Amino acid sequence: MPLLAGRWVTGVLAFLAALSLATSLSNADAASARTGAANVALKVADIHGVPVLTDARGDTLYWFAPDSPTASHCYGTCAAYWPPVVGTLAPSTGIVGSFATLKRSDGATQVTYNGHPLYTYVGDTAPGLANGNRIDLNGGWWYEMKVTA
Repeated sequence: MPLLAGRWVTGVLAFLAALSLATSLSNADAASARTGAANVALKVADIHGVPVLTDARGDTLYWFAPDSPTASHCYGTCAAYWPPVVGTLAPSTGIVGSFATLKRSDGATQVTYNGHPLYTYVGDTAPGLANGNRIDLNGGWWYEMKVTA
C-alpha cells in the first residue's frame, strides 16, 4: 500500500506543477497584452563598453535570430523567459535607428528596432546586465540590441 500511495502523491504533485506552469504562462501572456496600451520609453546605456538599447529601467533589450521584421517567433514558455517589449513607442526617443511595431498573435503591439522585435530577459535581475547575450535558448540565438551609430 505505501508504494501505491507514493505513486498517487507523485502523480498529484506532477499535475499541480503542470497546472502551476500553465497558469504562470497564461498570466504572463495576459500581462503582456495588458501592457500593450502603455508608452514604451527606451534609452541607450553603455553595457560592457557597448552602446545597447535598454528600457526605461535600464534593462538590456534583445533580439531573437528566428524573428523577422514583421513576425515574432517567441510565444508561450519562450515569452515567459523573454518578455516582449509591448506598447507604443514614447515620442522623441532621440535614438538613431528605425523604430516600428508589429502585431503579435495575442493581439499585443510589439516594438521593433531596425527590423528586430525587442525583448527583455528574466535572467537580467538588475539594470546594466546582459546575461541573455549570445546564448542559444528557446529555439534560437539571442543578442543584445546594439545601437547604430
